Amino acid sequence: MSGSKSAVISPTKMSGGKPLGKRIKDNWQLYLMLLVPVVLTIIYKYIPMYGIQIAFRDYKASRGMFGSEWIGLEWFERFFTAPNCGRMIKNTLLLSFYSLLWGFPIPVILALMLNQLRFMRFKRVTQTILYAPHFISTMVICGMIRIFLSPSGGLINLIAGTSIDFLTESAAFRTIYIASGIWQDAGWGIIVYMATLASIDTSLYEAAKVDGASMFQRILHIDVPQLTSIMVLNLIMSAGNLMNVGFEKVWLLQTDLNKATSDVIAVYVYQQGIENAKYSYSTAVGLFNTVVNIILLIVVNKIAGRISEDTSFV
Repeated sequence: MSGSKSAVISPTKMSGGKPLGKRIKDNWQLYLMLLVPVVLTIIYKYIPMYGIQIAFRDYKASRGMFGSEWIGLEWFERFFTAPNCGRMIKNTLLLSFYSLLWGFPIPVILALMLNQLRFMRFKRVTQTILYAPHFISTMVICGMIRIFLSPSGGLINLIAGTSIDFLTESAAFRTIYIASGIWQDAGWGIIVYMATLASIDTSLYEAAKVDGASMFQRILHIDVPQLTSIMVLNLIMSAGNLMNVGFEKVWLLQTDLNKATSDVIAVYVYQQGIENAKYSYSTAVGLFNTVVNIILLIVVNKIAGRISEDTSFV
C-alpha cells in the first residue's frame, strides 16, 4: 500500500510493554528453570577456566596453583621446539581434515537416499542398522578393527588373500581411522537431516512430478536447498573440533610402528599430563590446541556467513 511504512516491533512491545522485573515476577517459574542450567554451566564450564593459568606456571601440587612460580610462555616454547611438534600438528590436522572431507557428505547422501524409500518397514530396518554402530563403545570398535585386520585369520586378509598387519603400516593408519569413524557415526549423523527432510511440504514433490521432474531433479532442487542451512551449521560445528582428534581410538590403535601418522596432540597431552605428571606442560599444549580450534571456528563461521543466504550464520 502506498504511503504505508513497515512497522518495527520493539522487544518491549512484543513483551506487552512490561519491564524486566515485572516479567520475572510474572514468570518466575520459567526463569527458575532457566537458572539451573545457567548455574551448572558457570560452575562446570566457566569457573574451571581459571585453572588454565597453570599453563603459565611451573605448577607443583605441593605448592598449589598460587604458590607455583609464574614462568610465562616457557612451556609453549618447549612444545614448539620439541622434535615431534611439527609431526603432531600435521597428523592432527590431516586426520581431522580427511575425516571431515570424507565423513561430512556421507550422512547427507544417506539421508537423501533413505528419504526416497517408500517401503517403510525396509526404511526403518535400514535406519536401525545404520544407527547401531554409534552405540558400540570405542574400546569394542577398536577390538573389532584389530580382529578384522589381523594378519592371521583377519577378515580383510582372508578376502584379499594376504597376511599383512595393517596396524603396523603408517600409510594405512589414516584410512583405518577415517573408514571406521564413518562406519560408526555416519548413521547417527543422518538423524538431523532426516528430520529436516520430513518437514518438507509434500505438495512440492507433487508439483515437481506434474512438471516432469525426475527423482534426481527433485532431490537437487527441493531436498538439497532445504538441507543447506543445517549442512552449513554442522560444518561450522565440525570446524570448531578440527583439532580434536578422537583420543580413545588413536590411543587404542597406535603402535610403535605407525607413530609416523598416529602421533597426535591429544595422545601427547595424555602422555605428558597423566603418565609423566607434567601438568603445566600438558595444559599448555592443550591450551594451544583449543586456541587453534577457536580460530578455525571463527574463520569458518565468517566464510559460511559470506557464502550462505541464511543470515543466521553471519
